[in-house]
Amino acid sequence: MSQEDLWSDTRTVFARQLEDDLAVWSLRTGISVEVWALPKTEISSRVSTVVQNVIRDVLDQVGWETRARTVSLALTATPHGLRLTISNDDGGLTSEAFEHRLRAQRAELAEFGGRLTINGVAGEGTTVGVVVPQQAIAG
Repeated sequence: MSQEDLWSDTRTVFARQLEDDLAVWSLRTGISVEVWALPKTEISSRVSTVVQNVIRDVLDQVGWETRARTVSLALTATPHGLRLTISNDDGGLTSEAFEHRLRAQRAELAEFGGRLTINGVAGEGTTVGVVVPQQAIAG
């Protein structure tokens, strides 16, 4: 394996681990997970920990208290920063159901200039969004 292949491998460890975790969660809950995008660049450990905690808490909430059939997830790193979007198709919950569970992650994200939004529409589903500025990703 060349040095370039090794570097490429280490840059995708986060994405591969996330895919594995999502597959296990899907098997355990019976809820399908559609992965639209995962980052192809390295993310700082502090940011990756907060992002993983957001994903875990959203999935826990969806798995415990919804009738969702599908969760969609997109996590992209661009020159402007990191963007996470997680949506579910459960019509029974609104954003208030997620607010308490995600309060700590919202505060952590704010510490490095990130933000978390929760948009729930009764009868439609809930979408959680995270935005992290570029300087926090590599830091």
